[in-house]
Amino acid sequence: MLRAGIVGLPNVGKSTLFNALTAQSAALAANYPFATIEPNVGVVPVPDERLEPLAALVKTKTIIPATVEFLDIAGLVRGASKGEGLGNQFLANIRETDTVVQVVRCFESEEIVHVEGSVDPRRDIETIQIELALADLSSVERRRERAQKTAKSGDKQARAELEVLDKIQPVLEEGKPARVVELSKEEQAIARSFFLLTTKPTIYAANVDEASMAEPDENPHVQTVREIAESEGAECVIICAQLEAELVDLPPDERRDYLDALGVEGSGVDSLIKSAYRLLGLMSFLTAGEKEVRAWTIPVGTRAPQAAGTIHTDIERGFIRAEVISYDALMRAGSYAAAREQGLLRLEGKDYVMQEGDVVHFRFNV
Repeated sequence: MLRAGIVGLPNVGKSTLFNALTAQSAALAANYPFATIEPNVGVVPVPDERLEPLAALVKTKTIIPATVEFLDIAGLVRGASKGEGLGNQFLANIRETDTVVQVVRCFESEEIVHVEGSVDPRRDIETIQIELALADLSSVERRRERAQKTAKSGDKQARAELEVLDKIQPVLEEGKPARVVELSKEEQAIARSFFLLTTKPTIYAANVDEASMAEPDENPHVQTVREIAESEGAECVIICAQLEAELVDLPPDERRDYLDALGVEGSGVDSLIKSAYRLLGLMSFLTAGEKEVRAWTIPVGTRAPQAAGTIHTDIERGFIRAEVISYDALMRAGSYAAAREQGLLRLEGKDYVMQEGDVVHFRFNV
């Protein structure tokens, strides 16, 4: 399962966002640093508007969406890379994630203490980046020592590692993330073996107040976060964590009405979940029957047998064919029987590359 770590300075809204994501008040939201020490963990469904109509079509009430696991990680402070503020523990928590959601405070409030005394998204982002870069720099230096010893014996892999380290280390020394370094596909594969914190795909969650939700680009703090995200090729999502945490107590219809009244198109939390899913190159295929309708997570480019293996290894092992129809085609047909009569169902073999929204029935024999 995809694991996304929510990080940021203390008191920027991480735990409040986590509560909204998990639709519960599991995380302690408090107005002081280090309110969170051990990471809270929540499994969050990926919003998918296709599941309910598909369930109605096949006449089942059981819907199982794809999921993302979010970790609410305690706030980092200056010196975290040297152990300040329980930094070593927090950095270890980040290392366990697939992607990082960095919450950046973009609202003024006299009631909520800012650890640096003022709201400054550029400074706050740089603080986090520098601490993560310093932690990575320590890892890179240790890796370099080992690679240099091995390379002396003529080891080609060690030499290749050194070439990649030569590109990454100067960037980390500047306090910048390793993900901004341009690497070939082969070099990227080598870099992944370093397990660096700053190579993790990052989403910046600009946390605004309710007044900024309708026109977030009028907020100069949001503009700063967008600029930084664009410069790194990262994603930026606008959220109001406090509003989202309050909305979870409302029925879906009332939630939509409230957002409409604010002039907001949709939930920032939904956008964040979808961004985390998309950022890691993931997609969903669907299975539908009287028992259940379900979304399954696979990497983009997955072939049919491997997709079958996400359901059960026996199905991959005994794979014969995949009966496939796109979600849109099935809904237009109105039923499997009508789709079959119209010749819309296709039989695909082992080389078929799965597409987003494929509705699939796997044929297998073990």
